[in-house]
Amino acid sequence: MLYEQRAELLKALAHPLRLQIVRGLLRCGCRNVGCMEAGTGRSQSCISQHLAKLKAAGIVKAERAGNEVYYEIADRRVAVLMDALFGDGEEES
Repeated sequence: MLYEQRAELLKALAHPLRLQIVRGLLRCGCRNVGCMEAGTGRSQSCISQHLAKLKAAGIVKAERAGNEVYYEIADRRVAVLMDALFGDGEEES
């Protein structure tokens, strides 16, 4: 079962935009879709679809504040994976 869970985690991260979203959250902390839209140049609907996949995989969590939804990393172990991929120490963020 452990291998299946890890494979699902890797599948959820296996998209350039999802990697960019996760890396941004590790670097900047809690952000809303508007911030991600400005940082990635992608549409709100596109980012929301990818966030849904990350949330379903337990990588990010969401919290509503008024009309905004803010996302943050739910599992800090993801930072270790990102550091292995990019080597720029996100786990210290």
